[in-house]
Amino acid sequence: MKDERGFVTVTPETVEWRDSPLGGGARTSVQDGDPSKPGVYVQRLRYPPGQFSPPHYHPDDRHCLVLQGTWYVGTGEAVDIESAVPLEPGSYMKHPAGAVHWDGAKDEEVIVQVIGYGPTGIRRVGAKKP
Repeated sequence: MKDERGFVTVTPETVEWRDSPLGGGARTSVQDGDPSKPGVYVQRLRYPPGQFSPPHYHPDDRHCLVLQGTWYVGTGEAVDIESAVPLEPGSYMKHPAGAVHWDGAKDEEVIVQVIGYGPTGIRRVGAKKP
């Protein structure tokens, strides 16, 4: 919620989740800004247990902070969940613009906060069989 002076406050119970463009049960929520327009944006991603994104990249650098659960991340076009790097709450990862990656949750719900400079987007790439 933004007040008349521009302060933005978001509490866990006020987060408005929407289906992620990547599908599979992932959800997204914009906390501030507009990811489709030039400027800083803050959004959250929520992965249900067992859900991983397909290989993809973004046109902007994205700064990711794990808020809840263990987030598993991998790079490249081949998804290999067994080789995914686990990042616990408080962990940070930068996804460089144009760098192919995939990520998600194994056994628990995961929430990640993402900060970037828009406009952003998601570009899927063809996954190779491991």
